Amino acid sequence: MIAIASRVPEPAIRRLTATLYGYAFLSDLVLLYPLYVVFFADTGLSVGQIASLFVIWSAAGILFEVPSGAWADVLSRRLLLCLAPLVAAAGFALWVLLPSYPAFAVGFLLWGAGGALVSGALEALVWTELDRLGAVDRYARVLGRARTAGVLGVVVSGVLAGPVLAVGGYPAVGAASVLACLLATIVATRLPEHRAPRAVRVPVAEPAMASRPVGAAPPGQDEPATVPPASPDDDGELGWWDTLRAGVSQVRTRPPVRAAVLLVAVVAADWGALDEYTPLLALDTGVGAQAVPLLLLLLWAGVTVGGLLAPAGERLGSRGYAALLGLVGVALAGGALLRHPAGFVLLAVAFGAAQLATVLADARLQARITGSSRATVTSLAGMATDVLIIVTYAGYGLLATAAGNAVAFAFTAGAYLVVALVLLTRRRRRTAVPVGVAAAVPGGPD
Repeated sequence: MIAIASRVPEPAIRRLTATLYGYAFLSDLVLLYPLYVVFFADTGLSVGQIASLFVIWSAAGILFEVPSGAWADVLSRRLLLCLAPLVAAAGFALWVLLPSYPAFAVGFLLWGAGGALVSGALEALVWTELDRLGAVDRYARVLGRARTAGVLGVVVSGVLAGPVLAVGGYPAVGAASVLACLLATIVATRLPEHRAPRAVRVPVAEPAMASRPVGAAPPGQDEPATVPPASPDDDGELGWWDTLRAGVSQVRTRPPVRAAVLLVAVVAADWGALDEYTPLLALDTGVGAQAVPLLLLLLWAGVTVGGLLAPAGERLGSRGYAALLGLVGVALAGGALLRHPAGFVLLAVAFGAAQLATVLADARLQARITGSSRATVTSLAGMATDVLIIVTYAGYGLLATAAGNAVAFAFTAGAYLVVALVLLTRRRRRTAVPVGVAAAVPGGPD
């Protein structure tokens, strides 16, 4: 057994985190973000055509998500992080050079592929590098700050997009977006990458919320305090197909991993889908179109704070995490049903709590993955998230048509209350069973 070093090599940690934050910021510093829907409309596309482009975008993410995760496990995670911005940049360049529906569709395919290359590879690289440095307990705070850096990139792009558009039109906006992607690729080449010996068992303390199954009781005497031994697959190099199968098998046969994958998908998908409808919700409050960006900026401020609160969130137990999800659901519903600009304060709180819950759910998943298919399993969670987002889009559209945006928003937010209730119910059920008995029956503490 290899003991974790008592002193973390701070220069190595600083190099990893600084490079990661720069990469996240530049990857989202895309000036086309706040303008692409307007760009499509100015090109002459109908609402139906624009909606079909969103479907193509989501489908591309689902199509490439899991294969790219296996590539990251077999090849180089850093290589995929370098390629991702280049693929997206090619799509953005195509949009502004040949503005047409076919070009937009191909661009979304490329953008979706680029996002899939990052998903799984980024989380796996960060976890592995922190594990190697004996600092895996910092994963949640590092990931939270990286996502905050990405949010800041989106905010800056929103501030710059208007002036750049006024000066140089869509070609200038597209060029700036491509430049940011190229800079992200350059930064990605500086990310460290080391693969730990596959057969080595490393003791790792999971985050407080992440360390237990959904609603599980505290660990008993017979439960291991470390990550389980590496799987037999770790003893040798696996090919792409075998790595993919190993990742799928881990999700299918290990209930703790499967539960963590589902938690990531549900927590991330609901607010990820609702975010697309916040501009409509803002207009429904009676403000003018010029005030909508200001209300949305309030939401992104909440997301930023949520990412920075990851270190404090790591101390949450099962009850605390359930309460966090309950806060998300209540604040989302209350902010929407208020039908007033002041409701966006509640929505900002909800988005911040949702960002924190997402980071903690990802930390929980990473702590439970074993073997050499870390990026593959993480990509499976990403694919499940994409599928749930599409389902949420469809359900929201039907409900909003019948009852309006506010009611649809509030109803969709109820998913968080359901998950919180499940967490609390399962915790009570497991606590009621003696630890020795629970460990011997299916579904008991693992």
